[in-house]
Amino acid sequence: MRVLGIETSCDETGVAIYDSEQGLLGDALYSQVKMHAEYGGVVPELASRDHVRKLLPLLDETFAKAGLARGEVDAVAYTSGPGLIGALMVGASTGRALALAWGVPAIGVHHMEGHLLAPMLEENPPAFPFVALLVSGGHTQLVKVEGIGRYELLGESLDDAAGEAFDKAAKMLDLDYPGGPLIAKHAEQGDRSRFRFPRPMTDRPGMDFSFSGLKTFTLNTSNDHRDAEGKIDSQTICDIAAAFEEAVVDTLAIKCRRALQHTGYKHLVIAGGVSANRRLRERLELMVNKERAELFYARPEFCTDNGAMIAYAGCQRLLAGQQSDLAIVTKPRWPLDTLDAI
Repeated sequence: MRVLGIETSCDETGVAIYDSEQGLLGDALYSQVKMHAEYGGVVPELASRDHVRKLLPLLDETFAKAGLARGEVDAVAYTSGPGLIGALMVGASTGRALALAWGVPAIGVHHMEGHLLAPMLEENPPAFPFVALLVSGGHTQLVKVEGIGRYELLGESLDDAAGEAFDKAAKMLDLDYPGGPLIAKHAEQGDRSRFRFPRPMTDRPGMDFSFSGLKTFTLNTSNDHRDAEGKIDSQTICDIAAAFEEAVVDTLAIKCRRALQHTGYKHLVIAGGVSANRRLRERLELMVNKERAELFYARPEFCTDNGAMIAYAGCQRLLAGQQSDLAIVTKPRWPLDTLDAI
């Protein structure tokens, strides 16, 4: 089965074509980061309008890369939630309309299920069952995964997601948006032993997360090191960035270890934008080695939002006989553990 995937949940416009026998045939992605950086974060109305401008050209680019004429697919998959309602509507309405025009089925895909299954696009995909750490700008969740749609939530953030905390910490250090990559870049030049930040909720049982206190600690530390003009010297910025990153990475690793021990599983999948963080991957590799487990993740371009993960996830559900009806349904909030199993 050959499936066109469309992703427009936030600030990336992603398109891809996945073939169940040949794999990924072509993909294209446009990021709105530069546009939103001026405002220090995503502006929903601007995001929606930019998806409208970029989606059709990206469709043409993807079909050209795949060596196909427009419409030479067996189905269309599109992100129907969670995400920004206006942005979701662009991809959902376009995907539903194309499927109707081409006379093929369509299916709305859960954005986080797409992330969770993205490592399946790699040469060495994980086998079920496994523990998944979904860590992005909007979500931080630990999920027990027995199969597609067979999900049990083990823990989640009670406040900010890890990616959101990265962005807010960067703003406290007068760094630009998006903050995650800049925190990581500055942390490489930092002294990781100068500051010791708390590891939230690791001194109590359970697998939930909380990053609000860590965010406050970062704000207080940065304010304590501002000069008379309110500026922080460059080395202190790097040192605070390193301490913040270490705290987040340690916290995630501790909770992932608990999840592996709780389930008895030997496969850990990390997915979502923050899964591209080099320090996080290094720390989790060390942890899984001690647990005699194995770590899986997608290539960097498939960690952030993309069309390939939506095409793959949609393909699996379409092969199982699922599809969406003609109604265009989008869900800004959509619990992952409410999905149907296949």
